[in-house]
Amino acid sequence: MKEQVREDPKIIAAAERQMQAWSMSAGSNVALDGSVAIAARLKPYVAISREAGAGGSPVAEIVGGILGWEVLDRNILDRVSQRYKLPRQMLEMVDETQANWAYDILGTWLDPKVIPHEKYVIHLGHVVLAAACQASLVYVGRGVQFLLPRDRGLAVRIIASESYRANRIAEREGISLKAATKKMHNMDIGRRAFVQRFFHQNIDDPHLYDMVINVERCGPQATAESIAASFNR
Repeated sequence: MKEQVREDPKIIAAAERQMQAWSMSAGSNVALDGSVAIAARLKPYVAISREAGAGGSPVAEIVGGILGWEVLDRNILDRVSQRYKLPRQMLEMVDETQANWAYDILGTWLDPKVIPHEKYVIHLGHVVLAAACQASLVYVGRGVQFLLPRDRGLAVRIIASESYRANRIAEREGISLKAATKKMHNMDIGRRAFVQRFFHQNIDDPHLYDMVINVERCGPQATAESIAASFNR
């Protein structure tokens, strides 16, 4: 049975020091550029990046089931919300979205509950590093592979054709194909901009990943099995 990750106050404090260093270095890899002590405590991981609608979350759940690991996907927002006493709906607005200076600057002035993108990413990094020190996990999106040392984990990119992805979104959300296609493009743009701004990487670059898998050709189950097998090897 999977164990719920518990945060150690000492690890949290160390993670916060690392994230302060990260924020000053504009997105360099924390564990590699930070202290050797905390890097040595980080557990192996699988980080799954995905195109919108490709089904990265279902694949991650299957991988987690095979490896016996917890999956951190959108539930990571719950951890950030609980730890920092922040409204979940506000975190949703900045999660993997394109930064907007008017929102980040004017929004916080008009409404103190508004969370700037930079603040969200720092909090996200705290939670990721604390979790990574406690257990091996499957992470979905949010540039986690750029926060953790590459030699400790497997980085995977899940892709599929636009028609496959748009149809999945339309079916999942009960919307028209036209609306699904628009939403898919907006999500891709937001994720691409998020990674570019905070990690200075091109999310579509295949050289950033150990594996790039077309889930449309392989299917979710076979894709997940390939990822788990590659990690075990």
